[in-house]
Amino acid sequence: MTTHTAASPSTGQPWRRALQVLALGTVLRFVMAALVPLTSDEAYYWEWSRRLAAGYFDHPPAIAWLVALGGDSPLGIRFGSVLAGALAGVALLRTARRLGGDEAALWASLIFACMPLAAAGYVLATPDAPLFCALAWTLHAVVEALEAPARSRASLRWWCVAGVAIGVAMLSKYTAVLIPAAIALSCAAYTPLRQRFREPGPYAAVALASLVLAPNLWWNATHDWMAFAFQLGHGLGAPKQAGIGAVLQRELNLVGGQMGLASPILFGLFIGAIWRALRQRDDALFRLLGTIGVFVLAFFAWSATRKNVEANWPASAWLPAILLVSVEAARGARRRWMRAGLWLGGALSVLVYVDAASLLAPRLGLRPGRDPVSKAYGWDAVASSVRDAIRLGLSVRRGEPAPQRVWVAADRYQEAAQLAWGLSRAGLDSIGVFSTNLGGRRNQYDVWTTFSERAQEGDVLVLILDDPEGAGAGAGEPAPIVALAPYFTRIDQGPPVVRTAHGLVLGRQRAWLLRWWRGGWPGHSTPSLSESR
Repeated sequence: MTTHTAASPSTGQPWRRALQVLALGTVLRFVMAALVPLTSDEAYYWEWSRRLAAGYFDHPPAIAWLVALGGDSPLGIRFGSVLAGALAGVALLRTARRLGGDEAALWASLIFACMPLAAAGYVLATPDAPLFCALAWTLHAVVEALEAPARSRASLRWWCVAGVAIGVAMLSKYTAVLIPAAIALSCAAYTPLRQRFREPGPYAAVALASLVLAPNLWWNATHDWMAFAFQLGHGLGAPKQAGIGAVLQRELNLVGGQMGLASPILFGLFIGAIWRALRQRDDALFRLLGTIGVFVLAFFAWSATRKNVEANWPASAWLPAILLVSVEAARGARRRWMRAGLWLGGALSVLVYVDAASLLAPRLGLRPGRDPVSKAYGWDAVASSVRDAIRLGLSVRRGEPAPQRVWVAADRYQEAAQLAWGLSRAGLDSIGVFSTNLGGRRNQYDVWTTFSERAQEGDVLVLILDDPEGAGAGAGEPAPIVALAPYFTRIDQGPPVVRTAHGLVLGRQRAWLLRWWRGGWPGHSTPSLSESR
């Protein structure tokens, strides 16, 4: 196995510039984290952070713990994610420097700064932020362990670091298991690495990773393994659409999503670098990095034969690819394409930031419902309208009994989380918010204490539902209202709830006032309460 000599600790000019690029990118991400409103998923994870646990229905707990580190503001909620991005950058720069010297570290910092994946992935509070950070340190630790002499203390120490990092990655997303699986495959397949199975380091890494993951395993064991079952069904369940055409469409969507995250030129450079690494005969480390990349991509290409693969799912494949491309560039290979890729990636990242800060896409004619950024805006206006609906819910006609309490709900967990966030910012922490889940998939609101366990007969429910094109009084009752009607004495159509920002109408909903709960709930779905503290 080729030994890669670490760069001198004297910190030359390229290394200083690499650190400066990383620092400037981190500052920019902190600024964007403060400017952009919370997305629906971030509000959902904020709800998790107020009920810390060792596991949740949708994901392991790392993102909830990370959100809990900050305050109740967009910047506070995202603080841990931006910090995780900076730490991931440090790991990538150190690894690139180990493999290719200071020049490679500089190229890695530029790629990391310009990729659209980093522009969004290390700003938003999502499970990808702790995942990528932990995996970046996993790669760094494994490279250091394999560069150290076999059976040495240094090797054992770095294997232990890798084990802890893998455990943290598994606490972020269960798909992190693909990385240690690819590492084990490489050590078994490549003769220079096979001797590592005769030292204690890899087994210590497995033991430590298992120990870190143990609380989440216990949580799943005591909750019918719901998180594992959901993730398996989410990614590998029965396809909604079968046939060659549907599979081809999903595969094309997968490739298009990766081009968008990496930018088209960098995507091509990454694929080329992975392919060349797999063909290496005299450098087992590069073959290992290439194997990790292709193993992750192959898994999600197979997954796409069954279900749609979201663009961020295979993104961990680009961490080893960044290292491979950076070392190639430091050696003088394909630098013209690298510069073009950096310019294009940087331009796309700037567009992402401009759209996030100003709703550029809807202003250019894209329908707000098709712009993911627009879904984060306008919830302050919604909270104000819901506050008015709550007042209506408390008002009664002469001779009618006063309600015991008013609750607020939506039928989808994303909107319920945004309502909880908006009402909290409006000072209405005492209002219980939950998701009815009558028309959507199961989620964490189904795990928390249920409405029927908390509400009292006579309570009022303010339910916020879609109101397409301002349908109004002439439209038929929405399906959730029909399902809930037997459990309330009277249902009134409340005021419209219009989500607006920057002079744009981004969504139309309506408040429904379900008065005097009688007890009971539709048998096919049990809503769950997410009550503010």
